[in-house]
Amino acid sequence: MSTVIFSLRSADEGERLMLPLVRRTREPHLGSWALPGGWLDPAEDLDAAASRTLAETTALQPSYLEQLYTFGDVARSPSRTISIVYWALLRSDLVDAQRSRAGAPENVEWFDVDAVPPLAFDHNRIAEYALWRLRNKVAYSRIAAGLLPDEFTLTELREVYEAVLGQRLDPSNFRRLLEGSDELVPTESFRTGKHRPARLYRYVAHS
Repeated sequence: MSTVIFSLRSADEGERLMLPLVRRTREPHLGSWALPGGWLDPAEDLDAAASRTLAETTALQPSYLEQLYTFGDVARSPSRTISIVYWALLRSDLVDAQRSRAGAPENVEWFDVDAVPPLAFDHNRIAEYALWRLRNKVAYSRIAAGLLPDEFTLTELREVYEAVLGQRLDPSNFRRLLEGSDELVPTESFRTGKHRPARLYRYVAHS
């Protein structure tokens, strides 16, 4: 099993969409970067196995997890391995807290989705497919919630969309679009800081 996990991480140019990779410690592809993953226990269901292998290899527990695809090309691995691949999202405010726990693996590094190095096996293809899926799904669903805290400003939400889509969005048009949506509701709380306090919003809970 393999999992592509996305999160927002701070960079010089602002929030960037990134994913963690694991340096392989055994052959084949010893020393190469690869997606987090592991073997499926015969007694496990798939979702549980995806969560377990991700925690074991990265110490991360995602806020959103979904089965992506099954990759089984004959030449993808010397041992003719079929991979059930998941993709996941993790709130940026939880990454450091989870990684700071005792026992977190040291062979993990975060990479910008636009600067992924050559990976073991067909993992570049898998990462590209997961990114394509995320960029498509963000346009018609509330998937962005998996990268945000429960309450957020419209600016923070726009920055998530910009990071996922890899392009700037007009702030005024974005605000008008969302304020006319029945998916978001304003709260009575505000985010304070250097600028004018910004109202916090949350997604409507689905019954």
